[in-house]
Amino acid sequence: MRRAAIWFCDCSAESPAGRRSLCYDRAALDARKAHKPADSAADRAAAMGVALLTEEQYRALQQLGEFDLKTSSWIDTPPELRARGGALFCDRRYGRVFTYHNGAESYYAARGFRAALVV
Repeated sequence: MRRAAIWFCDCSAESPAGRRSLCYDRAALDARKAHKPADSAADRAAAMGVALLTEEQYRALQQLGEFDLKTSSWIDTPPELRARGGALFCDRRYGRVFTYHNGAESYYAARGFRAALVV
């Protein structure tokens, strides 16, 4: 028997200001030797009881409106990519949604994360 679920997701125009300037996860935060950010996106999401959006969820969100026109958001990264030191993020530019990669330890003032809660 399949259970119905309700998804709650960030719908702010830009990646929320209080959740920016974060590297991807705890391993990335621990790997930084200098200029460490305050936290990681994965740890902050876990503390909030939510999960980073997957690429599929991020693209579905973008069907509801235009988000991250000036910011970008870390998304859930497949383990095989994360094992190589990378992490994925998305944004919308030029009327299109893009998925990019970066070193998981990187962080930028305009990169945060979007999350979902399933009830």
